[in-house]
Amino acid sequence: MTASESSESSDWPTTDATETTETDAADTADTAETPTTAGRAFDTNRWVGVGTVALLAVGVAVIFGRRQGLLLTAVVGIAYVAYARGGEAPVPDLRIERELSTTTPAVDDEVRVTVRVTNVGETTLPDLRLVDGVPPALSVSDGSPRHATALRPGKRATFGYVVTAVRGDHEWEPATAITRDASGSRERRSEVDCETSLRCLPALDATADLPLRGLTTQYTGRIATDVGGTGLEFHSTREYRHGDPLKRVDWRRLARSGDLATLEFREERAATVVLVVDARTEAYLAGDEEENAVERSVDAASQAFSSLLDSGDRVGIAAFGPEECWLAPGAGNDHRARARELLATHPALSSTPSDGKFFPSIRLRRLLRRLPTDAQILLFSPLTDDYPASIARQLDATGHPVTVVSPDPTADDTPGHRLARLERRNRASRLRQAGLRVVDWREGSLAPVLTRAAARWSA
Repeated sequence: MTASESSESSDWPTTDATETTETDAADTADTAETPTTAGRAFDTNRWVGVGTVALLAVGVAVIFGRRQGLLLTAVVGIAYVAYARGGEAPVPDLRIERELSTTTPAVDDEVRVTVRVTNVGETTLPDLRLVDGVPPALSVSDGSPRHATALRPGKRATFGYVVTAVRGDHEWEPATAITRDASGSRERRSEVDCETSLRCLPALDATADLPLRGLTTQYTGRIATDVGGTGLEFHSTREYRHGDPLKRVDWRRLARSGDLATLEFREERAATVVLVVDARTEAYLAGDEEENAVERSVDAASQAFSSLLDSGDRVGIAAFGPEECWLAPGAGNDHRARARELLATHPALSSTPSDGKFFPSIRLRRLLRRLPTDAQILLFSPLTDDYPASIARQLDATGHPVTVVSPDPTADDTPGHRLARLERRNRASRLRQAGLRVVDWREGSLAPVLTRAAARWSA
C-alpha cells in the first residue's frame, strides 16, 4: 500500500497495541496483500544452562544418594528443556498499512506515521516484534518505530511515531518482523514490504540581494560596471552623436559653452553565478545535535539561488562528489522549478553520504568545460580538509572569481576537535591571503552575513 495523506482530525494513536475483530480488520484493510519474506529461524539461547543444571542435579543425586529434591529439580529442568526444544518460531503472514499525515511536507515539518499490522495468516503469533523501516535521513522526534505485541489470526495492532522532514525523496524500507515461539527459544526474522514515500522540497524563498564580484554578462542587471552607457550612476561625458536620446544631452554644458555633449552612465549588468556544493563524504560532518555540513551547504545554496535569481542574475548549480550534478546557468520560473527539484532530490546532494567512487581531477575538468567564461563561483564547503581550498584556488586562477561560503561543523569540547577547528581557520586564512573571499556561516540568513563580509572586503 502506498502512503496516503491523512485528512482526519482524530487523535494520534498511542504506541499500545490495539486489536480489532477479524471482520473489522478485513473491512478496513486494502485488498492488495503485503508480501512477507520469511527468514531462517535460529535459537535465542534463552534456555541455555537449564539442561546443564538438570544433569548436574542428577549427578549429585547419584553420587550422594537419592535425594528427592534433587531428582525433582532434575525432572523439572528436563521438562523445561523438552518444552523449549519442542517449539518452532511461527512463519508470519502479515499485512502492513503505513499512513503519513502528509506526503509533501516542508523542511523541518513534523510528519505523523501510523502503522497498522494485521495477521492475515492462520497461525497465532504469541510474540511479535516489529521494527519499521524509517528512511536513514529522517529522525524520529516522538514515539518509537518499534512495537511488540501478540496477534491471533485476523487481529490488528496499531502504533505510531513522528519524523522530522528534511529535503529530498525518502522511501521507507521493509519493516522487520521478529516472531518467537511461546517459550522464546526459537526466533525468526522476516521482512514485510509496504511502499511508502515522502517528498520534501526546499521553499527557495529569497531573503535579500547578495553582494557579488564585478564579473558580469551582457544582460542588463543590478551590478555596476566600468562601462559607460545607460544606467543610474554618472560615468562620463562624450561628444554628441546623431541619434543620441534627448534625455541624455548635457543641457547645462550646452547653455554654458554652446557645445553639445551626451551624458554616459555606469551600465548595470547581470552576473552569471554557479553555486558549487562540496558533497564529498569528507564534508558530511556535524557538531553536536546539528545538521551535517552538506545539508547546511544545500540550505545556503537554496537561499543564494533564489536571491540571485530574483535580482536578475543567471544562476547554475554543480556539486563536487561521487555523483554527477550540473544545472546550467539560467533564469525564469521554469529554471527556478528545475533548481528546486534538483536541490531536493538529486542523489549528489543527498542527506546521507554516497558510497560511490569519486575522481576529483575528472570532476574538476568537467566543471571547467561547462562553466561559461563570464561565470563566478559561490563554493559551499566546510573546509575541513585541503581539497576544497585547492579547488577554490584552481577555479580562481582560471578567471572565475570564487567566494567560499563555509558552514562551520567543528566543536571545541575535546583537544582533537579544537585542533580541527584551528586547522579549518588556517585554511580559510590562507585563502583570504590568496585574494579569495571566504565567509564563515554558522546559522541564520545567508544574505546579511555576505553583506557584512562585503563591507569588510571593500573597506
